[in-house]
Amino acid sequence: MGATFIVIGTAIMAIFMAGYFAQHYLPPPTPKIVGIDLGTTYSCVGVYHAVTGRVDVLEVQDGHQCIPSVVAFTDHGVLVGYKAVAQAEHNPKNTIYDAKRFIGKVVTEEELAQAQKRYPFKIQADKNGLAQFVLSVNNTELRLRPEDIGSVIVNKLKLAAEANLSAPVTKVVMSVPAEFNALQRNYTRKAASLTGLEVFRVINEPTAAALAYGLHTKPSLQNVMVVDLGGGTLDVSLLNVQGGMFLTQAMAGNNHLGGQDFNLRLFNHILEDIAKQYNQQLTHREDLQSVRMNVENVKISLTSMTSTQVAIPLKSFGQDVVYRATMTRSEFERLNQDLFSKVLVPIKTVLKTIELPKDEVDEIVLVGGSTRIPKVRELIRDFFGKDPNTSIDPELAVAMGVSVQAGIIGGMWPLKVSAVELPTSVKKIQIS
Repeated sequence: MGATFIVIGTAIMAIFMAGYFAQHYLPPPTPKIVGIDLGTTYSCVGVYHAVTGRVDVLEVQDGHQCIPSVVAFTDHGVLVGYKAVAQAEHNPKNTIYDAKRFIGKVVTEEELAQAQKRYPFKIQADKNGLAQFVLSVNNTELRLRPEDIGSVIVNKLKLAAEANLSAPVTKVVMSVPAEFNALQRNYTRKAASLTGLEVFRVINEPTAAALAYGLHTKPSLQNVMVVDLGGGTLDVSLLNVQGGMFLTQAMAGNNHLGGQDFNLRLFNHILEDIAKQYNQQLTHREDLQSVRMNVENVKISLTSMTSTQVAIPLKSFGQDVVYRATMTRSEFERLNQDLFSKVLVPIKTVLKTIELPKDEVDEIVLVGGSTRIPKVRELIRDFFGKDPNTSIDPELAVAMGVSVQAGIIGGMWPLKVSAVELPTSVKKIQIS
């Protein structure tokens, strides 16, 4: 009997030692599953690395980790991301963006008519009421669904992951807005499956963000406010977090408030200033595109500086004509003052819905590139009386979170805690 215990004990010790040496001396395994954030405005892909516990959001295009969720169809082929954006001014009817807004969504005639006013490309509904995009390429009509557009973006992310990992990528965890219904989630899965990817799990974006910040490992937390302000939408969710379990208690948001709106205010301001300086309106498409590209750079610069110089060549005004101006952060905030004030509306709505005092929110998590804007952070900080959590890049938070979940599912030690999303019947309160 004693000999038996010795054999069992020796076997257990051998297994333990093998695991110890594998973790400390063998090269870590290649990640088995990637995490993809297929966003409305930007998309990215990440991986979780065993042993180190490091999460990498991978480079996708020209040094960028996130690419615009834009796909363009031209007579010479299909363009994705920044390459699609660069030619949008010349090919507006065949350059599709915001496809995620329509994925798996049954649209009414009224919704379709309103949407058509906002986009230069043609949108129709099929016999089931699902949206589709109608394009003309090489004099041939193309009818593409939102999941088709999504699959082009996902494929770009997949290829980037394979290039970074030097290995085939066949499995993925994806994120979706918490408000997505079963149909929208299924069509998001389809966008990935069209590229040959197997979708292991779909998790809510606020849950992904909480995972990225490691909130599933903090037992003292209960109420987490996730404020997601991206390029085109504002989503606010209140999560109850207990031992790795996430329950969405309330949601509110504005589907037409984001970085694009802030850019538009600055874009129009610059056009007005150009008209004053040169006594003529700027109408040349290439020059207008140049202004748009510069506007994004100005906005980004003003997140870290109080002023920045603007220099935009205006070739339609003359070969050597360059528009020059100084843009200050205070001017940018003045131009967007009413829009910034709208950020607090869904936050207050969520708290009122479940009658939770704001001082009982344990953690405020910021997600989305537009939460980098100092005024947005200031408004949130002043409202809650404490700083929001900004320890990771808000634009990468969701991608990092789905990558952590991918690592958990793939058994990538030392991860042990999985995110469990409890079912909820909470509906998002839409605010305009």
